[in-house]
Amino acid sequence: MLIACVALAGCDQANMVSQGKSQTWDKDTFLPQDAAMQTPVPGSVPRDQPNQPVGQPTSMTPALLARGHERYDIFCTPCHGLAGQGDGMIVQRGFPKPPAFTDDRLMRAKAQYFYDVISTGRGTMYSYAEQVPPADLWAIAAYIRALQVSQRPTFADLPTEDQAKLMDPAK
Repeated sequence: MLIACVALAGCDQANMVSQGKSQTWDKDTFLPQDAAMQTPVPGSVPRDQPNQPVGQPTSMTPALLARGHERYDIFCTPCHGLAGQGDGMIVQRGFPKPPAFTDDRLMRAKAQYFYDVISTGRGTMYSYAEQVPPADLWAIAAYIRALQVSQRPTFADLPTEDQAKLMDPAK
């Protein structure tokens, strides 16, 4: 106890508060190019410029769906599962089950709904706005829509030749 008191008595708060430090554009011989501030790493996002919203894509492209698939596998499958049925690994371990994307309510939902839920959260799902850039939110929403269509196709969704085969099995 005595040692701690002696050590604390030796601390001078004034020196800690008013210590020398580099300002943004000061010269500093320790770092390359004698600058105190270094160029940010490519792809870094400034803390004072959060992700800006982007508009909804006008069409689903293979590149958009591929990106959405990749992001969905990373961020969504732990709860929603690979097919979007709400049977992910976390659910299998006791976390509350999210609704399946093939529920009637979600089948009728617009892509904006999925974008909003992913970015702001809902129920036990928390916001992914900090982890997922806005363009990727749209990609995930597009992929969710593709999952829905793949699991509950309608007759009209089928190509014409497949519709003909169903109408006349002899073909």
